[in-house]
Amino acid sequence: MTKAYLALESRFRRMNVLADIGGMLHWDMATMMPDGAAPSRSEQLATLDVMSNELIKDAALKDLLAEAETEKLSDWQRANLNEMKREWVHGNAVPSDLVEAMSRASTACEVAWRTARAENDFAGLLPKLQTVLDLSIEAGTAKAEALGCSVYDALLDQYDPSMSCAKIDTLFADLEAFLPDFTASVIERQKAEAPALLPDGPFPIETQKAIGLELMKAVGFDFDHGRLDISHHPFCGGTADDVRLTTRYDAADFTSAIMGVLHETGHAMYELGLPADWRLQPVGKARGMSLHESQSLLIEMQASRSQEFLTYAAPMFKKAFNGNGAAWEAENLYRLYTRVEPGLIRVDADEVTYPSHVILRYRLERALIEGDMKLADLPAAWNDMMQSLLGITPPNDADGCLQDIHWPSGAWGYFPTYTMGAMAAAQLFASARDQVPGLMENLSRGDFAPLMAWLRANVHGKGSSATTDEILQGATGAPLQTKAFITHLQTRYGA
Repeated sequence: MTKAYLALESRFRRMNVLADIGGMLHWDMATMMPDGAAPSRSEQLATLDVMSNELIKDAALKDLLAEAETEKLSDWQRANLNEMKREWVHGNAVPSDLVEAMSRASTACEVAWRTARAENDFAGLLPKLQTVLDLSIEAGTAKAEALGCSVYDALLDQYDPSMSCAKIDTLFADLEAFLPDFTASVIERQKAEAPALLPDGPFPIETQKAIGLELMKAVGFDFDHGRLDISHHPFCGGTADDVRLTTRYDAADFTSAIMGVLHETGHAMYELGLPADWRLQPVGKARGMSLHESQSLLIEMQASRSQEFLTYAAPMFKKAFNGNGAAWEAENLYRLYTRVEPGLIRVDADEVTYPSHVILRYRLERALIEGDMKLADLPAAWNDMMQSLLGITPPNDADGCLQDIHWPSGAWGYFPTYTMGAMAAAQLFASARDQVPGLMENLSRGDFAPLMAWLRANVHGKGSSATTDEILQGATGAPLQTKAFITHLQTRYGA
């Protein structure tokens, strides 16, 4: 009775296996691959991308999708079919030669970016980055025609289905109306207080790694299904059964790497918690990057920067680094982790100024995609907007427009999901606190199990069976909105 649907499951399983292989190759490229292997890696990834594109362009797929619509399906099968159709539209919109060109260009540009950032060389990266942007616009234009939306919305749909510029603009307008005065008041209040004490270093990298691994265990990470490594830019990759996390370390500052590990562990727990019965099917994937970022920010910002969690973590830090004195007390570490100060680097930003980093990138990438700005003008535009939004100007491009890997790797339309994730994280954590008795008390003992059980039931286990707003509505009683995030900032920062 479900012959067409079952045939589709088989075909999409094969496509998702190819995607998993690509994920592992990307992880290796970011962590262990020697620079001289870049040309062959480009060939491998391009071949995989073309194979996947050819599979989804198979002429039989259109008829199978239409026939499956008439079959009697369960709710999960129906949701899976809907996701198959969405992927089919995306896959068929872009010619195979463009898929191959994009794969080759983004791989080459990502490798070149590492050198360009280290050498502060935007001009050297510009030709490769221009190629990636041009190809992304070409693909976005093709997808926009198929989806009946703007080019930017089509690119965004790859990362967050059902999201749009119209919704983002409304949400970001709420934040922009609130954040400037609030940020200024928090900074002034914190200036009036005694400054937080900085623990004395250096902080050996091996010790930082050991602490990170211990905290990953506390959150619930399964090391039989993943590992932690080092990369130029922290990320979570691999597959849902083999999750690869990375971070970067600074011997002069352990706080950044520890929170980076916790952030990526939040991503990993989402992947590990996806519905096992639907592995390698579209409906079994994470819903989108706004929810994905909500899981990393929920663990890092909501839970791990709380006073309760730092009560647990402070003695661990103190013992591991042989610390002594008031700088190692939980109250002081809480003040360090909730210090608000505009900074140059997005991944190190506090949660009050972080949305401004994202709004900056959102505006710039929209202007580039919509043809309102030339890529050669990006460094100056970046610096001007950084000064306007955060009151600081980068001294160089390495700490400015070259700091992120996303654009060189071809991820155009991704950035808004970070701040939408912060909003969703606040919504979800507020509801978890209301619904899970003793949740904060458990965090003060380093016990994440009750929180994880709630997230498994309300987010992770849903996969892509519903939209982002539907998942949030079920878990929190409301679709994505700014209210909980603003309330969280007001409560934590007391301004």
